Amino acid sequence: MSCMQKLDVPANSPEPKWTRRCLNCKNRVHNCCPSCRYDLGNIRCLALERFAESLELPCKYHSLGCHEILPYYSKLKHEQHCQFRPYNCPYAGSDCSITGDIPTLIAHLKDDHKVDMHDGCTFNHRYVKLNPHEVENATWMLTVFKCFGKQFCLHFEAFQMGMAPVYMAFLRFMGDDSEAKKFSYCLEVGANGRKLTWQGIPRSIRDSHRKVRDSQDGLVVQRNLALYFSGGDRQELKLRVTGRIWKEA
Repeated sequence: MSCMQKLDVPANSPEPKWTRRCLNCKNRVHNCCPSCRYDLGNIRCLALERFAESLELPCKYHSLGCHEILPYYSKLKHEQHCQFRPYNCPYAGSDCSITGDIPTLIAHLKDDHKVDMHDGCTFNHRYVKLNPHEVENATWMLTVFKCFGKQFCLHFEAFQMGMAPVYMAFLRFMGDDSEAKKFSYCLEVGANGRKLTWQGIPRSIRDSHRKVRDSQDGLVVQRNLALYFSGGDRQELKLRVTGRIWKEA
């Protein structure tokens, strides 16, 4: 019996499961058999399908530490969520395409983006802008902190929220979400007897900078209040953001 079977699929029927499995390969060989060069047509190879189902392959991130051996048809889904897959560069001030593991990204941030690196679980940063009425969708500052043997990215920036200009500070964890949830942090800004505080869980750098920012998951300060905290004639922004990171018991 031939292993090649012609398919008679009604036009209005749901897509057969095999088409999702074979479509990518057929497209790659331009619907032409790579051995004999004959047109494949609307056929399937049952023997090869059964053979593919029996295959178990290593994750493509094996060299990065993943030791999973997976059935052929579940390998792609695993790789989309594998904890060993490379991270994207967390620097938001440019469209950086660099990916890698955490040590690679730390070196990249330090050498290529000139990011400040600090040891310790507390921070005290002063942000100054001569003309606070110029609000741009760009990162003002990214600082990396190392504590508890992990790295955290502190973002501070100005952007438009609707028609209102705001300033926002938030923390991201350089690792996966399951690890990020083991930590908490707080941020505080204020002056003249008033203050704003924020407490939360750092987001993993698996979540993009824009996703975290747009969710407002951090300390958000309206411009009028930020200028009030700055004192003086309100013609210059001077904000001091303090905070700390701790590990949950």
